[in-house]
Amino acid sequence: MPTLTTDSVATFLRTVPTGLIIGGEERAASDGQTFDVFDPATNTVLATVASASPEDALAAVDAADAAAAQWASTPPRTRATILLRAYELIIEAADHLASLITAENGKILSDARGEVLYAAEFLRWYSEEAVRIPGALQTAPSGANRILVTHRPVGIAILVTPWNFPAAMATRKIGPALAAGCTVILKPASDTPLTALALATIFEQAGVPAGVINVLPSRRSGPVVSAMIHDPRTRKLSFTGSTEVGVDLMRLAADNVLKTSMELGGNAPFIVFDDADVKDAVAGAMIAKMRNGGEACTAANRFYVQAGVSEAFSRELSAQMGALSLGNGLDPAVKLGPLINERARDDIHGLVTGAVAEGATVVVGGLVPEGDGFFYPATVLTGVRPDAEILDHEVFGPVAPIVTFQTEQEAIDLANGTPYGLVSYVYSGDLARALRVSEQIESGMVGINRGLVSDPAAPFGGMKQSGIGREGGAEGLLEYMESQYIAVSW
Repeated sequence: MPTLTTDSVATFLRTVPTGLIIGGEERAASDGQTFDVFDPATNTVLATVASASPEDALAAVDAADAAAAQWASTPPRTRATILLRAYELIIEAADHLASLITAENGKILSDARGEVLYAAEFLRWYSEEAVRIPGALQTAPSGANRILVTHRPVGIAILVTPWNFPAAMATRKIGPALAAGCTVILKPASDTPLTALALATIFEQAGVPAGVINVLPSRRSGPVVSAMIHDPRTRKLSFTGSTEVGVDLMRLAADNVLKTSMELGGNAPFIVFDDADVKDAVAGAMIAKMRNGGEACTAANRFYVQAGVSEAFSRELSAQMGALSLGNGLDPAVKLGPLINERARDDIHGLVTGAVAEGATVVVGGLVPEGDGFFYPATVLTGVRPDAEILDHEVFGPVAPIVTFQTEQEAIDLANGTPYGLVSYVYSGDLARALRVSEQIESGMVGINRGLVSDPAAPFGGMKQSGIGREGGAEGLLEYMESQYIAVSW
């Protein structure tokens, strides 16, 4: 099993900036502070990165403001060409970027490569949408005038991204923002800043002008983001992360009445009916649960399986989960890497032990392995009570708690018994039933007989406490624009 310092990773790391990117220049933090970035597979230091201060945040706003007018007036075709070139450069660097993501995040290489391709697709999609910014013209009902509706860039956008998809969550925001004509300040998660810094270099090579994209790694996230939110020149906040942090940021954004997009927590139900193909359902479950090692807001979190297939589904899922090899994600033979940090591992193990105390049975996994790194095995729990505490939490890891249900209405009630509503999964051999159930489930996205719903061309987002706004699709572009109505007569 290779170490994190394989030649390819070490060589690429030397090309990645470790300072702040402000106005097209790399710089140290204003007060000289830094922080270490760790490899979760070995708990060793990958790099030491500048830690932005609130003063640096305001300098980034200065840079974004200086570039804003010119970028907003840049022809859409020119913006589209730059985004398409960035797409091409990411594809060319896919293997290097994937190894970097694995090194700082821990996910296995195949997942990291998948993320890089997914991240690139947002840039290609929005290079196409940049030249299709909508408008409208109609006659007022009274006939007195025309109603002309245009869309204009919202302005400087603050982008706050999580650690679990450090490339894709950045491009999912940067792509539409740049297509719309906005300048941006990216605050990446402090666990995984290196991918964002590598992307900054790629955007520069693609021709993005200085100041249009600024990157602020920092261990002082709260003060840094607050400083930008309260600068009157910023007009947009897009955040992906926990509901708790999102609620706090929405309160802060209200002070300056910022336009906000919030992609927050999830607690996805995975429903399997008696008439489902069990093998297909298990195959979908492995994707929905184990993509990114379970560290995804779209991960299947609560498995509701109808009584007639519960035993067969649990048996097959346990066999496939138990066969996943655990180790350093840089090893192509490994199928499950470490969790992001020690706290994440301990939190997940606490939920598992709590479920067992409430009567659940561990079929596979459930024990913290010895040795370095923040590893946790793929775990399946059966006999989970419908009111078990583990079902109330977003289990950000490789744990599948299975609950047996009897009726269709019971499944719907269980699925909706949460304040979250990001995504749901429904497996059934009866399409009418699957659609009927989908319409009653309170979630922004539903996968029918599919374990993967994410697509750059589709609107990604949730209901209830899973967020507001949409990313991806045509809707994602409008999140970075303001509608302007002009009354005109001729």
